[in-house]
Formats: sequence, C-alpha cells, structure tokens
Amino acid sequence: MARLFGTDGVRGIANEELTVTLAMQLGQAGAAVLTKGNQHKPTIMVGCDTRISGGMLANALMAGACSVGANVCYVGVVPTPAVAYLTRAYHMDAGVVISASHNPVEFNGIKFFDSEGFKLPDALEDEIEALIKNDMQGIEFPTGTGVGNITYAMEAKEDYIRHAKEAADVDLTGLKIVLDCAQGASFETSVKAISELGADVIAIHNQPDGTNINDKCGSTHMESLQEAVKEHKADIGLAFDGDADRLLAVDENGVKVDGDQIMAIIGNHMKEQGKLKGDTIVATVMSNLGFFLMGEKQGIHVEQTKVGDRYVLERMKEIHANLGGEQSGHIILLDENTTGDGLLSALFLLKVLVDTKKPLSELAGIMEVLPQALVNAKVANSKKYNYMDYPEVEGAIKELSEKFKDEGRVLIRPSGTEPLVRVMIEGKNQEQIDKEAKVLAALIEKVMA
Repeated sequence: MARLFGTDGVRGIANEELTVTLAMQLGQAGAAVLTKGNQHKPTIMVGCDTRISGGMLANALMAGACSVGANVCYVGVVPTPAVAYLTRAYHMDAGVVISASHNPVEFNGIKFFDSEGFKLPDALEDEIEALIKNDMQGIEFPTGTGVGNITYAMEAKEDYIRHAKEAADVDLTGLKIVLDCAQGASFETSVKAISELGADVIAIHNQPDGTNINDKCGSTHMESLQEAVKEHKADIGLAFDGDADRLLAVDENGVKVDGDQIMAIIGNHMKEQGKLKGDTIVATVMSNLGFFLMGEKQGIHVEQTKVGDRYVLERMKEIHANLGGEQSGHIILLDENTTGDGLLSALFLLKVLVDTKKPLSELAGIMEVLPQALVNAKVANSKKYNYMDYPEVEGAIKELSEKFKDEGRVLIRPSGTEPLVRVMIEGKNQEQIDKEAKVLAALIEKVMA
C-alpha cells in the first residue's frame, strides 16, 4: 500500500480512491492520534470547500471522530486558512479540511491541523496511517455518553473575516478590484472582507453549485480574470483557488503576477517598514531564478526548501521567518496565520498598492521573471517517485541538465498531490525550453506507461 498522505493531506477521486470508509477511518485515527493524552473530551473543527462530495466525506469523517469519543464542531464551507485560524482561535484540539484545493471536482482531500493550526509533520501522519493499516488496534470505541457529539457553527467565518481585516488594517476606498473566487470556498469570505474595507468589488466565478469548482477559473485558469480586469478598467484582479489558500494576481493591464512576484512585493514593503524578520523570505526550489536575483539586489536572504508549502512553513518556524511561500501562490504570513492564506495575501498586497500609491505593474517590476517552462507528465501514482529508476529517463535528464548548466537549470519532481511528474526548465530562450520540456515530459510518459 502506497503512503496515504501526500504533501497536502490525503487526496484522491472521491468515492473511488477517497471513499466514505476511508474518510471515516481517517476521522477515527486522526481524532485518536491528535487528542491522545487529553484529560478532557476533545473537540475537532471540520470545514470543507464547495465540491459536491464535501458533505458526504465530512459527515463520514465526523462520524468516525465521534465514534472514538471526540466532539466535532462543523463550520461548513470555509477557506482552508479559516479552519487553521479558527481551530486556534476557538481553542479546538484539532482541525480538518475536506478539500482538494485547485484540483477538479471529482477529486477531494482530507487535511489535518493540530491545535495550533499547523499542518501535521510526517511522523504524526505516519501514526494516523499506521492505525488505519492495523484496523484501529488499541483504539477504544465508547458507548453511551462516551460517544462524541456534532455541533454547528456556520457563523464562525465572520470571525475569520474580522481577523483578516484587522491584520491588514487598510482602507481600500477608491480601488476597483475584480475577484475570481474559483467557484470555491472564498465566494463569501473574500468578497465580504474586501467590500467591507471600501473597495469597489466585481466578483466573478462566485456562484458555486457543487460541480463547477476550479472549472476554467481561479488561480489555475486566469484568462477570464485577465479579460475582466481590462473590461472593467480595474486597478487589480485577484484569483483564489478552490480552498482559497492560494492567491495570484493580475495587474491593471491584464498581465499575470505570480506568487514569486507577490512575495517580492510584500517582502520588500515589509523590509522597508522593519517588519520582515531576519530580512528573510522562505521559498522553494521551484521559485523563479529572478526571485533569487531580486533577493540579492534588495538585501533579502532567500531560504530554499523542497516543494510544498508545509516544508516552507517548517523552515519558517525553524528560523523564525514571517514570510514565505511558493510561486503557485501559497503565501504564508506567519505573524497572522499558520498556513497559506489567499485573503490575507490579497489584503497585504493591496496594502502595498495603497501605501505606495503605485500600480501593480510598477510594483511587479521589483523582479524580472526569467523564462521558465513547466510541463506535466502523467504517471501512475504508484510509479511517480521512481522516475530515475528508468535508464532512458535518467539519461535524458542528465543530458538536459548538462545542456542548461551555464544558463539555467532543470528540475524534475513528482507532484505531492496528483499522478504527475513535473518537468521544469529555466533558460534564456522560451521557445527552446518549452520544446525541451515537452519532449522530456513525453518521454517520461512513454517510458513509464
């Protein structure tokens, strides 16, 4: 059996890979592991995104948690960062989000937070997984008054909105902003927060029906947002993903601004205000070379980790950094929340616009985005970590790495959440690196089929 947990919880096609039975077992094992040693009856917070399978899996997980004696507080459809914040603010023993983030509707996922709102380290995930594999041996299933109870707190999202507004402390009066809510969990929270701060908000893709999450919209499909910004002559466009832990932006000309650029803009503003701890930003090896060059020029140390916002967060905690993230838009403002937070990232970016009175296009010029090609090779989950075991693939990667060693780089990695091997090449010529990346991805697919 392959490891259940990827870089962002347990993911799979709902009702096929991520079954009701598995959700119930994760509720049982997760509650048992995360609340062991408690002298009180524990309570776990549960929220979900807008996908149709969310209610099915949430109820199965909550039933599992109750069966081992834990109470559950269900907060309904909320962003992932809202669960992280509210778990801590409401003094819960753990939090769970039912979401597959940016993935299509047929997928879903389950990710856990500890009592402080942090994602779990590998060791705790392994402990949960071991219980499931061992058929819950050693777990007690109480009866009578010992079983857990489910309560509902659908109004809890208001406290998350209030926290985000207070953290940013910005007046957005006079700004026209287009929000792409990805038909996902931010469809209420982001629109309400940004509107209440005074902005003229035009919301698109904010009518989720359970089946349209991430469907040609949100941070993975920016085209309609780019068009809307130009059509409405807006100052900025903001795109969230399905669970709203990511943010990407579009400037006033309709040009995309990625997570590296957003971190550079916010980080430099924080540094100027003396608020960037250690003058350091934590990023992953997937960040654009231009981001690292920006750091050198601006006197900001860029700490590198492997890919995955959980690894960014772990390093941030180790070195006491307060800003980190990924090119994909997971941006962690650790003084304000314990995970990537699309709404907070949006508000902090908007605050730079307000404070500097500069358009986003000018602010984004703080770093040069060097040509980068990213192509996904579709590979079975069971094989994706073993791509270097295939001599033909290994040889092609080594040959390509040698070719680009003086003017770029080649980075190959398995996706932590999807059945993919990602091929990333940076170099001077966009046409050349696009071609090379496609050829290598096709080879990987063919050889590993």
